Amino acid sequence: MYARPLLVPTPAAATGPDATSGAVPASASAPASASPSAPPPAQGRGRGLGPVALVISAGISVQFGAALAVMIMPRAGAAGVVTLRLAAAALVLLLLCRPTVRGYSRSDWGTVLAFGVALAGMNGLFYQAIDRIPLGPAVTLEVLGPLALSVIVSRRLVNVLWAGLALGGVVLLSGHGGGGLGFGSLDPLGAAYALGAGAMWAAYIVFSARTGRRFPQADGLALAMAVAAVLSLPLGIVEAGSDLLVPSTLALGLGVAVLSSVLPYTLEMLALRRMPAPTFAILMSLEPAIAATAGFLVLNQAMSALDALAIALVIAASMGAVRSQIRKQAP
Repeated sequence: MYARPLLVPTPAAATGPDATSGAVPASASAPASASPSAPPPAQGRGRGLGPVALVISAGISVQFGAALAVMIMPRAGAAGVVTLRLAAAALVLLLLCRPTVRGYSRSDWGTVLAFGVALAGMNGLFYQAIDRIPLGPAVTLEVLGPLALSVIVSRRLVNVLWAGLALGGVVLLSGHGGGGLGFGSLDPLGAAYALGAGAMWAAYIVFSARTGRRFPQADGLALAMAVAAVLSLPLGIVEAGSDLLVPSTLALGLGVAVLSSVLPYTLEMLALRRMPAPTFAILMSLEPAIAATAGFLVLNQAMSALDALAIALVIAASMGAVRSQIRKQAP
């Protein structure tokens, strides 16, 4: 969820679509590193390759986790897979963070609840999308949510131009498969789910930042993940029933949680100790391309030249928006 272009992680919130990475738009983030105590980024070409590899590996993990999720949807359905993923991720985070539940105000808990709702909505809508349309186009459409938020927050004319470039990519994508009308051969409902996931991703970014300011470390993320798991549970039970308890399905669901949440969170935090956060945000803009590659290699989802061009336009718009925000923040 995937995910996460145009985002600069905050010190108090981490990973998710697919995202489960705690972040704020680059234009809204003051820190230039993962935490105030983080060591300065390593200098030199050789040293710089290490954190770049970590970020790319995190993106690969997220998108191949999404591809694995598509493979087990015939067993448990999209809602069932979301339940397995969120429940497993919540369990892991709660065990690792062991957050305290005392000493917080109603406003604090309201923020966590809103964060959990956004997290559940983002994942639920995204998984419904990839159950209907290819992974690459789904992530590309989802990215529009954070991109729109970035444009709104920045209030700069140049970012409106980047948004127009992204819109051009979506127009090209709407001709997927040569359908000519609507979203071509893309299922309209699937495309709508992806766009909805993008809107929830934007909400997730806002409440992730607010939660990070109210709760220490990743405690807020762990609690919000638990809220999201509880919200998704009824839908998963209705769709999958006892199939959720099949050992092989449980094992695959745990694999999705590790690939899509736990592993990328770890890799991203390691990378952010050694590179500036704006550089991280630019690298995360490559996720639609990684998603398309995962869809092709794992799910045999072919991509036309027009699809590739559409994804490239959205990636370029994402990178351009981040770079323009970095220039604005530079002293």
